[in-house]
Amino acid sequence: MQLAILLIAALGLSAFGYYVGRRRARRTAHSQGTSLHSMPGFHGWYVALWCGVPALLVLVLWLVLEGNVLDALLLIHFGPNIGGLDADVIDLLVSDVRNLAAGDAVGRTPDNAMIAAAEHYSSIKATARAAILAGGLALASGGLAWAWKRIAPRFRARNKVERVIKIILFISSTVAIVTTVGIVLSVLFESIRFFGSISFWDFLFSTHWSPQTAIREDQVGSSGAFGAIPLFTGTITITIVAMVVALPVGLFSAIYMAEFASPRFRKTVKPILEVLAGVPTVVYGFFAALTVAPAIRGFGESLGLTVASESALAAGLVMGIMIIPFISSLSDDAIVAVPRSLREGSLAIGATHAETITKVVLPAALPGIFAACLLAISRAIGETMIVVMAAGLAANLTANPLNSVTTVTVQIVTLLVGDQEFDSPKTLAAFALGLVLFVATLSLNIVALYVARKYREQYD
Repeated sequence: MQLAILLIAALGLSAFGYYVGRRRARRTAHSQGTSLHSMPGFHGWYVALWCGVPALLVLVLWLVLEGNVLDALLLIHFGPNIGGLDADVIDLLVSDVRNLAAGDAVGRTPDNAMIAAAEHYSSIKATARAAILAGGLALASGGLAWAWKRIAPRFRARNKVERVIKIILFISSTVAIVTTVGIVLSVLFESIRFFGSISFWDFLFSTHWSPQTAIREDQVGSSGAFGAIPLFTGTITITIVAMVVALPVGLFSAIYMAEFASPRFRKTVKPILEVLAGVPTVVYGFFAALTVAPAIRGFGESLGLTVASESALAAGLVMGIMIIPFISSLSDDAIVAVPRSLREGSLAIGATHAETITKVVLPAALPGIFAACLLAISRAIGETMIVVMAAGLAANLTANPLNSVTTVTVQIVTLLVGDQEFDSPKTLAAFALGLVLFVATLSLNIVALYVARKYREQYD
């Protein structure tokens, strides 16, 4: 609660600082009869930044360090007797105290010592947050007063504000890059650990997937089989079915709305079509499991075909409906962006409207259309909920869309749910699958960039 109060107070003081800073700049310039070096708004932003940034930095710093600081204070509360315990036992004890203080379930019956420790933990947490609230408000108030006094007609507020904005933009871009690099490296290192116990070639080219292994010594489990070919086959099958549905429907609807539809029809229908992209995937999963899958099974049985209750066809059809807006909207934007001079030049030499579309407009818009298709493919490859609910969890090596299959993303979720240890091949297999997905999507992006550059050079 105190941290939320600090955030709201910092934003409120920043807004107040912007108002009083801009007002002081105007009054100072008017009283001295001189012009301002910077616009009054820059003076207001200068005061607002000095008011809000220190308080927000304190808030962020405390959120990062709060867990470690409180755990250290809790260990001091336990005294020297805890020094003889193993590190794992200490971590479990601290976790139980935190859960008990938060009112959550704990893995043991709490005794008087644990209850006292939980009360002490809650007390120091409340005290620390109150101190952070007081310190943050003091910094915000001090920054407001200091910046307000510096305002003068010749004060270079614009330079100061732009310098701070550049720093913020640099930090934001650095955080994005570091986060991406961190994700890639974490997946890569865990994958290397997995391939240290499982052969890389067996993983990529074996045809049996059964990752159930014993993760503790007191459990009985198989040695596990980590051939990912069935997962790749299931992912490709569902993606192909989805693209067979989404590509023609999305592309034809984009061509119609860009070249044939009236402005009124386009203005009405395009937002409705794009609503499909905002529907939660779990809703598509329910629709696939309760409506599409039974309908496909009944229709297949009427034709004498054997259709599984959970099939790749059902998941692919619904997934294709889901990704139609990606192809339709982006392709429509690419077609509309084609210069009108190309259309007029084609019509001027006697080409029909249809010939202009097929031989001029579509080739010119091909980079955008291709990028839309690859984005849709990436979205289909990464989908999980629809596959779980409509295609199943069975790792069957089959290209028949009427059978039950599973995908890479579904297996990643399955492997990381439940009682797991992150040093067993079963759990580490999820990171290896994630690395394969990363390489696949990266390859798609490289191909998209190559195609876009190649055709953009022809029509520039």
